[in-house]
Amino acid sequence: MYPEEERLPMRPALFAVFALSLLTATGAALTPARAAVEINVNRGVLQPLPIAIPSMQGADSRASQLGDEVSKVVSADLERSGFFKPLSPDSFIQRGLNVDDTPNYNDWKTINAQALVNGRVTVEADGRLRVDFRLWDTFAEKQILGLQFISTGEDWRRIAHKVSDAVYKALTGQDGYFDTRIVFVSESGPRKSKVKRLGIMDQDGANPSYLTEGNYLVMTPRFSPNGRQITYMALRADSARVYLLDLETNRQESLGTFQGMVFAPRFSPDGSKVALSVDRGGNTDIYVMDLRSRSSTRVTSDAAIDTSPSFSPDGRQLVFNSDRGGSPQLYVMNTDGSNVHRISFGQGRYTTPVWSPKGDYIAFTRQAGGGFHIGVMKPDGSDERSLTDSYLDESPAWAPNGRVLIFSRETGHGSGPRLFTVDISGQNLRAAPYNLPATDPTWSPLLK
Repeated sequence: MYPEEERLPMRPALFAVFALSLLTATGAALTPARAAVEINVNRGVLQPLPIAIPSMQGADSRASQLGDEVSKVVSADLERSGFFKPLSPDSFIQRGLNVDDTPNYNDWKTINAQALVNGRVTVEADGRLRVDFRLWDTFAEKQILGLQFISTGEDWRRIAHKVSDAVYKALTGQDGYFDTRIVFVSESGPRKSKVKRLGIMDQDGANPSYLTEGNYLVMTPRFSPNGRQITYMALRADSARVYLLDLETNRQESLGTFQGMVFAPRFSPDGSKVALSVDRGGNTDIYVMDLRSRSSTRVTSDAAIDTSPSFSPDGRQLVFNSDRGGSPQLYVMNTDGSNVHRISFGQGRYTTPVWSPKGDYIAFTRQAGGGFHIGVMKPDGSDERSLTDSYLDESPAWAPNGRVLIFSRETGHGSGPRLFTVDISGQNLRAAPYNLPATDPTWSPLLK
């Protein structure tokens, strides 16, 4: 095997540095109060919490415009989670609320705003953007959270997503997933000559761009644990290779040349290894490659098709699918190939397993009853349940908080595959905010 490097066309920087501080009504540091208003996410999306998010104030027209845009993004983020119901600004009684002032609680109680987010946007002399915001429990009449974010002016959307993450965590007790990106395979052209490119976008569909040119097919992109690299399969006329793509430098590096077809790569939790499948003469086995030494270890060795490996969050186990029992089913083994045991026993064919970032569930695709389902089960195979049912649902990927899944869906009406998301409860199924054909989504960790 040998490394191969290729520098792709430059794209705008994908990462930025943020400053963060905690605020009270007087500007001093605080330990966030425990919210009296809280959402029980374990029950799924039952009744969204009414929340008011007025436009953030600004000292000038530029800051006011940005404040309005930041508030809209926060509102859209929280609404899409299914746990919040942002109230219409037309219903607000109190107007022009200053971030330094205590709100008139009765005005917000009257419209049943159980939580309130207000803030201020400031454009500093050096061009940096500062956003101060507060989260209030209007019925308990207290501040829950006060934070300040500072970054470059062009990163206002990321600041908005960070505000959303902070509000989400304060009211649900779980980490947010809004300041993230999604990589996927974008499809265009006629069915018999499709162009497939790696696409990337913010989780809310903003800032879409392409990472590859489309002169070869791409499949199964996966983020590294730090979100700064992607591994994926590239299928050219003369070869199939697995690549690493650095999102900061745009450098693309081959993991080497294998004898046979290589596909379905996925990083280990510490980013030091990649598990992948190699097909030689019709026999597919799973290998684990050390990215430092580029040495590979074969961890399955049978006559079956073993593919789609995914590491457990502690890096000690792999889940994969294999037809060694006669049809594709899910199996778990130690990363050295020992202790192989089957965990799926339902009807149908089980494929594309992926371990939750929290380690509590494994998501998968199941084909049964004339349709496809996205499902989850615990790592021992218990508590299996289907979350979706459609003509063709496949390739689930977890949000970094282990709460939401993104996957591709095809309805069979000729419109092509689209990206969808669903809550782990099976509720809040909705189209992802990207309306072009796409498959093989993967979700980044929270950005730094």
